[in-house]
Amino acid sequence: MTSQSFLQMNTIFISILIEAMPFVLLGVIISGIIQMFVTEEMLAKIIPKNRFLSVVVTTLLGAIFPACECGIIPITKRLIAKGVPLHAAAGFMLTGPVINPVVIFSTYIAFGNSWSMVGQRVGLSFIVALLAGWMISFHFKDSQLKEEIHVHSTAKMPFKEKVSGAIKHTIDEFFLVGKYLVAGSIIAAAMQTYVKTSTLLSIGNGHYMPIIVMMVLAFILSVCSSADAFIASSFRGSFANNALVAFLSFGPMFDIKNTLMMLGNFKGKFVLVLFIYVFIFTFLGAAFLIRGGL
Repeated sequence: MTSQSFLQMNTIFISILIEAMPFVLLGVIISGIIQMFVTEEMLAKIIPKNRFLSVVVTTLLGAIFPACECGIIPITKRLIAKGVPLHAAAGFMLTGPVINPVVIFSTYIAFGNSWSMVGQRVGLSFIVALLAGWMISFHFKDSQLKEEIHVHSTAKMPFKEKVSGAIKHTIDEFFLVGKYLVAGSIIAAAMQTYVKTSTLLSIGNGHYMPIIVMMVLAFILSVCSSADAFIASSFRGSFANNALVAFLSFGPMFDIKNTLMMLGNFKGKFVLVLFIYVFIFTFLGAAFLIRGGL
């Protein structure tokens, strides 16, 4: 390891942390609010009992949360602890980082005010989240949290105690999530430094290989979803739109740092199964764009 490469890795590591930290902070604050102010009864009124409808509803709910792929995980964990079914929470976790106002706007700007690219990114991500959530419902019946969280009713708790509890929970959650963010950022920085992008680009020939290459690149780069559109747009001269859409859809759902955070909060089998479904559905959806001439 040369001093120059170490400095490069350090710079990338810091930039990843700076990008992700505000959204992680937002995520743990929302998680604290859910813990103290959202009751199981409230969630029961919003989320249908039907497994298919529940995924549709939570996937749409995910679209209004301006959280990145790291910040959405503590929110998802808290929703599951409050009684939201795993498959419904998975749909929420997958769409939150991709389909939200901040990401939509950044994608629109990055691709030269193109609503077409925005539509393809939103459409593919929504379909992938729905299908993955539905498939998860057939695999797992319990929460799949690594450690079961015992939630006590806060319905009759005084407002001041709820605020105090939310702040305490936010601080605890921040330090819990933070260690996985730091570890994941170090690994992502090392991968970006020592795995040459040019090597991946050199094998991206044909109709379908570029899709896989861009999905792998999205996983390695681990760019925050609010900024990844500007990275994707820089590859327009080398890759077709369908490969870029795969990059924009897959990366926010799975990258190095959020995968590590998932593994810290969920059982490994669940993370692996979810990864496989998201990868397959993203690839097939992007491949369909080729056949559709897009």
